[in-house]
Amino acid sequence: MRTMGVEEELLVVDADGVPVPEGPEALAVAARRGDGEDVEQHDRADRGDADAAPETAHLAPELKAQQVELGTPVCETLAEVDAQLRHWRERADAAALAAGARIAALATSPVAVDPVTTAGERYGRLVDDFGQTARDVLTCGCHVHVSVADDEEGVAVLNRIRLWLPVLTAMTANSPYWQGQDTAYASFRSQVWQRWPSAGPTGPFADAADYHRLVDAMLQTGTVLDAGMVYFDARLSARWPTVEVRSADVALRVEDAVTLAGLVRGLVETAARDARDGGAVPEMRPEILRLAAWRAGRSGLSGDLVHPRTGRPVAAAAVLTDLLEHVRPALADAGDEERVSDGVAALLSRGTGADLQRRVRQDTGDLTAVVRAAVAATTEGDPRAAVGASS
Repeated sequence: MRTMGVEEELLVVDADGVPVPEGPEALAVAARRGDGEDVEQHDRADRGDADAAPETAHLAPELKAQQVELGTPVCETLAEVDAQLRHWRERADAAALAAGARIAALATSPVAVDPVTTAGERYGRLVDDFGQTARDVLTCGCHVHVSVADDEEGVAVLNRIRLWLPVLTAMTANSPYWQGQDTAYASFRSQVWQRWPSAGPTGPFADAADYHRLVDAMLQTGTVLDAGMVYFDARLSARWPTVEVRSADVALRVEDAVTLAGLVRGLVETAARDARDGGAVPEMRPEILRLAAWRAGRSGLSGDLVHPRTGRPVAAAAVLTDLLEHVRPALADAGDEERVSDGVAALLSRGTGADLQRRVRQDTGDLTAVVRAAVAATTEGDPRAAVGASS
């Protein structure tokens, strides 16, 4: 069975819902409690080594001081992913509380914020080199790692899953607000992220050597700082034998993150089987995939998506159902079919994190209430614990 791990970026917010630069203090608390990353790992990350997070579970810094990152250990089952995410969200929140704040699984801040860059040489270089793009960005994503045999299998997987990645953006959409305004997008994080020059979809690769040649050519342009800044929607890990899928918003609810992890593992296994069976790499130009990703960020699950097989607009619910059917044999073999099917049904019934945020705003007229609901949903699982709004 393929193993998996999940990394989540989380906002650190005050009682008024404003992101506050207490991430470093919260991480210092976590380190004293044995929950934070060690100094060597932090230094390696700041030097720009790709995938610098330790293999074990951790809390770690991010580009902005109003964020922290959590990472699960390597997991074999979705039940483990669920338990680990709940545990590390609780540990992150406890550390934030000690610093006078809370954590919120929001992919952008609903209220206006002035992002503060975390201290560190590499973070400073990002701001120096990329200017307003680096100064503005305060976004939180979710990255899912799934094990592969080697880089050859990993590239065969990347070639086949790339068509489905916009669907993952749609189902995790959790960022409708930016600087206090409704953006009219379900995932505005995905739009902001595209400002980085190395972000987005890729074309197919001939083999692992072809993939690595492209990465080397990108580095030789002098535009990206290092391999860690190769921000493809899905990429090979530079340090671990995994494929890393990076297209999702951080999910508001743990159960949606678990559904995402199950679908990603199902996609990886389905793609690897197809490659072993000699299946052809599906054709879709990266320009069309970029349009599909934009569409997913614009409407989430509430409108049409570009269907990965036809390139035509189809209702999002139908596309998500087709994704489930595409990976169903792999889900069944991993024992994930019931849990992921139920998770997809729940998403289609109650909507995404973006849908919840907008319902709370409509019910209360208050973006602070949106953040309170998100804080409750992040650790307690029930946004109604903070505000009387439909979940």
